[in-house]
Amino acid sequence: MYQEATDSVVQQGLSKPCPSSTSQTQADTTVRTTKRQSLCDHTLGKELQSTRTGQRQNRGMRTRLGCLSHKSDSCSDFTAILPDKPNRALKLSTEEATRWGDSFDVLLSHKYGVAAFRAFLKTEFSEENLEFWLACEEFKKTRSTAKLASKAQRIFEEFVDVQAPREVNIDFQTREVTRRNIQEPSSSCFDQAQGKIHSLMEKDSYPRFLRSKIYTDLLSQTQRRLS
Repeated sequence: MYQEATDSVVQQGLSKPCPSSTSQTQADTTVRTTKRQSLCDHTLGKELQSTRTGQRQNRGMRTRLGCLSHKSDSCSDFTAILPDKPNRALKLSTEEATRWGDSFDVLLSHKYGVAAFRAFLKTEFSEENLEFWLACEEFKKTRSTAKLASKAQRIFEEFVDVQAPREVNIDFQTREVTRRNIQEPSSSCFDQAQGKIHSLMEKDSYPRFLRSKIYTDLLSQTQRRLS
């Protein structure tokens, strides 16, 4: 009888779940659930933050483009972009401004023409073409042989080299010819690249400039001043 009682107690003990084991299982389940929820919340938080950042960047870009569009639509105060700002006076006749439409070279020969064309190119994000052309013109005036090499290298690194800060749009062959030319620099080492950019601006940007509000508003200002 003693053995039967003992067996009964053992069987009852085995048939009942261990309280400590059940509690541990529940605790592990709770921890895993909490971790999954925390990871989910973290992921959603990062996605939301990324979305908000993208929205802010898009709004910023739209604002900048809006400002540039506004600038290109009107030129009510041309003196703001003149090369001689301290004078704050538009020393330009209607005849001179009208002659800019005769040829691209006439435009580039006039300091106010260059200033107006630069302002227009900025609205198209292509002012580096004009800046390169002007840098080449200045380079040709260099008389010191000692300075030719350093100036040539600076212009090449700034405008011509691949991924230059203000890289101009020229073909691979022209770039490599220019690279070789600056190894033994002369006043003509940028002639081929400069010619390509001159042609690009003349055929592409110059006609649009003549149709732009910047140019037409400038003509109106000179005419009003004479009336």
